[in-house]
Amino acid sequence: MQSVWEALPVIVMLLAFAFGFKILLDYLTRKKLIEKGMVDENIKFLYADSPESRVLSSLKWAMMSIGVGIAIFIGQMGPPDLVEEYTAGGIFIMGGLGLLLYYLIANKKVSKNKEKETEE
Repeated sequence: MQSVWEALPVIVMLLAFAFGFKILLDYLTRKKLIEKGMVDENIKFLYADSPESRVLSSLKWAMMSIGVGIAIFIGQMGPPDLVEEYTAGGIFIMGGLGLLLYYLIANKKVSKNKEKETEE
């Protein structure tokens, strides 16, 4: 019975890898079908990959990473008996602030782009 519990993490990791690989292959297949025009026009917008969306996605993850890093750094400066609580709370607060700031920046950028499109 003990050997089953030792093998369980390996089995779970292999299944997770296989599931992730399947998701990636499905995405690539759908993208190729869309590029060849074998899909309805209403679905194409779901797989549109614009440079603007990649920049905004990078901005979001950079802001989250900076916020979490700052929270961990500040949390470690607290009293020794409360370091874990300060760090965990700070991660959620700073991560949330990072996402809120990202939303404000992205919303402003998207509305500016919409204004440019209507002017043209």
